[in-house]
Amino acid sequence: MNWGVFEGLLSGVNKYSTAFGRIWLSLVFIFRLLVYVVAAERVWSDDHKDFDCNTRQPGCTNVCFDHFFPVSHIRLWALQLILVTCPSLLVIMHVAYREAKEQRHRAAGGDSYHCIYPNPGKKRGGLWWTYLLSLIFKAGVDVVFLYIFYRFYRNYTLPRLVKCELPPCPNVVDCFISRPTEKNIFTLFMVVTACICVVLSLVEAAYLIGKRCRECLQASSTESCR
Repeated sequence: MNWGVFEGLLSGVNKYSTAFGRIWLSLVFIFRLLVYVVAAERVWSDDHKDFDCNTRQPGCTNVCFDHFFPVSHIRLWALQLILVTCPSLLVIMHVAYREAKEQRHRAAGGDSYHCIYPNPGKKRGGLWWTYLLSLIFKAGVDVVFLYIFYRFYRNYTLPRLVKCELPPCPNVVDCFISRPTEKNIFTLFMVVTACICVVLSLVEAAYLIGKRCRECLQASSTESCR
């Protein structure tokens, strides 16, 4: 990973975010991404290899594992982190588009140049909508994945023992999951951080809408006083 490019992206996202957005970004990249990279991948690295069933029937262990683990936690978290961070990059791209448009207008205008965007990073017009929709999208992604985890793994926990009777298993067999307690701890940690991120995104969206409404009310009252 090119950490220089990564640091530049983080600096850009922080630059155009509110205080709530900076807290959200720190929570995602410190408590979710780093935990995923450093610890979670290692915990789930042996999930299939150490999934033991008390039978030697060929194919039984693979069928039971696929039934109880239709999608790996690691792959779901990877997809979740990718989708939840993309909207922040769209905000940076929108600001870059504004800056490029301002430069083209400055070059074409010459002496009669009139500034289009005095502050390209200020959340006004289309950028305000882009930022607001990015918050709603991020919260929606986390909610959807929380529901997916709940549907696949009831109560977000893994049992120590599962009973399987799917063919080609000869009868009801007992299967044991590798390190279920450790996996449950990491799962609950990721679920709690995702819930906090949802709350932060919704609070930030409410803050932006409230601030915009207050500015509109102040502008209308100023015009009525003239």
